[in-house]
Amino acid sequence: MSIKAKIDKLRETVPAEVKIVAVSKFHPADMIREAYDDGQRIFGESRVQELVEKYEMLPADIEWHFIGNLQRNKVKNLAPFVSLIHSLDSDKLMREIEKHASANNRKIPCLLQIHIADEDTKSGFSPDECRQFLAGGTWRQHTHVQLAGVMGMATFTDDEGKIRREFRLLKSLFDEFKERYFLNDPAFREISMGMSDDFRIAVEEGSTMIRVGTLIFGTR
Repeated sequence: MSIKAKIDKLRETVPAEVKIVAVSKFHPADMIREAYDDGQRIFGESRVQELVEKYEMLPADIEWHFIGNLQRNKVKNLAPFVSLIHSLDSDKLMREIEKHASANNRKIPCLLQIHIADEDTKSGFSPDECRQFLAGGTWRQHTHVQLAGVMGMATFTDDEGKIRREFRLLKSLFDEFKERYFLNDPAFREISMGMSDDFRIAVEEGSTMIRVGTLIFGTR
């Protein structure tokens, strides 16, 4: 099946209001171009150098999302162009994004990455750490960082009930933060959850943005 056919099939199963991030990491530019030619505009990468190289090779109207763990010393490479950072998980990283966004005269949207899975290998704030981060209020002073929602990854398991509970937790945290801190801020609106194996559950539990690679580009 062609990339175009895979994207078209995916669109049939995902509500129109849910954004599809085509996870293109490790895939060549010509495959991204094929998806682009079918109207896909949002692509996700997890390695800074690879993302910068593809940004320079591919059309300027692509929305590039950074979806991996972001090292502070690499922020400067992304700051001129990245559309959304999915992995804001510390005060130190926020300060670094602020510095380089300011230098580029940009406001960079970021998602609060929250560790919802029962796996130590996954990153992010714990729910309580994220509550403390927001309650501390230093983020209000960082005018070039736009908090735009939350992101989380469920446990890699066949237990659909467990996956659903984890996604439900992320949605409840989003609702809590929206009510407490962002009620009048329309920019805080994204719930990035769901990947190739579990996006259907994520959408049922309130995802506004899914990150899908294998179903579009195949295995790497």
